[in-house]
Amino acid sequence: MSDGVMKRMGMIFRAKANKALDRAEDPRETLDYSYQKQLELLQKVRRGVADVATSRKRLELQLNQLQGQSAKLEDQGRKALALGREDLAREALTRRSALQQQVTDLETQHQTLQGEEEKLTLAAQRLQAKVDAFRTKKETIKATYTAAQAQTRIGEAFSGISEEMGDVGLAIQRAEDKTAQLQARAGAIDELMASGALDDPTGMAKDDITAELDRLSGGSDVELELQRMKAELAGGSSAGQQALESGQGNQAQPHPQQDQPRFDKQ
Repeated sequence: MSDGVMKRMGMIFRAKANKALDRAEDPRETLDYSYQKQLELLQKVRRGVADVATSRKRLELQLNQLQGQSAKLEDQGRKALALGREDLAREALTRRSALQQQVTDLETQHQTLQGEEEKLTLAAQRLQAKVDAFRTKKETIKATYTAAQAQTRIGEAFSGISEEMGDVGLAIQRAEDKTAQLQARAGAIDELMASGALDDPTGMAKDDITAELDRLSGGSDVELELQRMKAELAGGSSAGQQALESGQGNQAQPHPQQDQPRFDKQ
């Protein structure tokens, strides 16, 4: 594989990685991480101040001890000289001189440590102020970023350009397209069934002509049945009328025996 291809692949990989990192990066998390690192640095500076102060205190204790020994040797030399023991007095003063050299060295170290302690204390105070200012700025930036992010999401939701709303819009569009497709298919099948272009496998479907013939035939049957019932009712009424008239005629004729006059024999 040539160097040009390798360079292009490397550039593409770095570009994609940079884009992925930029998408995954949250400024609020970066600010919190930076603040945490500053707190760790401040803690180290404070620990350094405490260590220097401890060393200074230890030197002060040693100085006090050496100064006490030096004063004791001086007093012993005075007493020895008063007793006429010049040799003992000289030895006490010789030891005192050696202690004084140690005291001088410790005082020099003490001053150096005291200066370092003051510098570290001032640095810790400045760093504390810087950390406090960064914390205030961090919270302000985080609040502004959160508000901007919320406003952006609301605007995207209203405009329909957000990923979530875009998915919802696509789902609605797919549902509407599928519904329209099913409605068109159902309408086409109904038209084909009505025209007779499609056969009903159950034999239950009828075309328009068959349905119209069945309707006319059904209407004729109803009319015929109605005429028959009217005829039956008319026939029954005539027979009853004839029977009634016949009964009235029989009642009007007198009985032969009743109408014949009777003559008694004299």
